[in-house]
Amino acid sequence: MTAPGLPERPRAFLCRRFTPAVEAALRERFELDLNEDDSILAPADMVRRAREAQVLFVTATESVREDAFARLPQLRAVATLSVGHDHIDLAAARSAGVAVLHTPDVLSDACADTAMMLLLNACRRALEGDALVRSGAWRGWAPTQLLGMGLQGRMLGIFGMGRIGRAIATRARGFGLQVHYHNRRALVPALAGDAHWHPTLEGLLAASDILVVAAPGAPELRGVLDAQRLALLPRGAVLVNISRGDLVDDGALIAALRSGQLRAAGLDVFANEPDIHPGYRALPNVFLTPHIGSATEETRDAMGWLLIEGIEALARGDNPVNRLC
Repeated sequence: MTAPGLPERPRAFLCRRFTPAVEAALRERFELDLNEDDSILAPADMVRRAREAQVLFVTATESVREDAFARLPQLRAVATLSVGHDHIDLAAARSAGVAVLHTPDVLSDACADTAMMLLLNACRRALEGDALVRSGAWRGWAPTQLLGMGLQGRMLGIFGMGRIGRAIATRARGFGLQVHYHNRRALVPALAGDAHWHPTLEGLLAASDILVVAAPGAPELRGVLDAQRLALLPRGAVLVNISRGDLVDDGALIAALRSGQLRAAGLDVFANEPDIHPGYRALPNVFLTPHIGSATEETRDAMGWLLIEGIEALARGDNPVNRLC
């Protein structure tokens, strides 16, 4: 690959382990150094390890801020294995003349599948059922055992009707759910279909038997689902979060689950991962997964290849479709 600022075979540092197929492709194209043990690198360690890299491959677990760009003057591109990019200072990247790439589109279906898994497990009390069978305490079928929430005719509210939100809506319709959503602006009919737009989040909450959080991470949305807003949901509602953990006030959600204001929750993302609020672990009515929204072999391969193709486009002097700045 040849381009101004990039040698034919650029030096690259890989902060986390990618799939074997993607790592093999990276080794073919770059002078590659990588974080062999796949540990989460502190910013100072990342900068130290990447001091000779022209290309830095990161994930949502790495923070790339202004001081990192200042200490890596040789850097020409940052490629993140994520759609979200709030872990990267885009303004600092622009000032430093560093291109930033991400991975939109290719993970929408996998994340939507995960949302439906969380939704079904939360509504049908799967964690409690699994624990009952594994414990040996199950004494057989009973008419009122582990009664959950049926889906047919329920109102599903989607907070964030982007690509992932729309993929969730497509799946939800097959379960007989009526789709409502909140975005800053209504979608054009070709994208919205029969989904009903609510101009305010508060309006969406009041209408939602089940709320799925699929909004992009943004500083202004941190803590947006606080005690006051959670109280707007109908009593006995279910909450699912596949977006960002810090959009939800943990204490408020735990209190709502304990009081019965919320029937159940399904969570794939958390504030301060992996150091989640300990209150979640004691609740039988919350189904937890370890940030696996896009964790299929096919999706992670596609994400990696999208970054490789983006770097190759930059090297040719083209503007890749997945470029943020």
